[in-house]
Amino acid sequence: MKMERLARAVGVAVLAVGLFSSGLGAQEAPEAAVLEVVTRLFDGMREKDEAKLRSVFHADARLHTAVPDPSGEPLTRETPVESFINNVAGAEVYIDEVTFEEVVLVDGNLAMAWTPYNVFVDGAFQHCGVDVFIMTMTPDGWKILQLADTRRREGCDPERRG
Repeated sequence: MKMERLARAVGVAVLAVGLFSSGLGAQEAPEAAVLEVVTRLFDGMREKDEAKLRSVFHADARLHTAVPDPSGEPLTRETPVESFINNVAGAEVYIDEVTFEEVVLVDGNLAMAWTPYNVFVDGAFQHCGVDVFIMTMTPDGWKILQLADTRRREGCDPERRG
């Protein structure tokens, strides 16, 4: 009788652990999928691949950069997605943007990724900053709806590549 109860208890524990573990995997999947979009964007930049670059953006996507103007006052510039894609794909230099310490939050069909980064142009450090991605789930998967970034040369670790 005791052995039967013990066997039943072990079976319930194994089932619970299995369900708990599969639940964790399901929770991790959206965050990983969001980071895959970030990776695809930067791979597309390195490869100068217009199709790959276009594939990550929502039709209504907007790009903004928050930098100080020459006098030091806050300024936000918007870049049309089409201009960004054309500039990157047509660049005569090799652009390598690497991220680290990424934070991803997901709630239903909305996600945010905060990705500190370094940019290297033809292998030389260019600048660092933070990219903030707002993504939405579409029938084709996660798409970038908004991408805002900061750019600076101070307070960077130019040796960091991931």
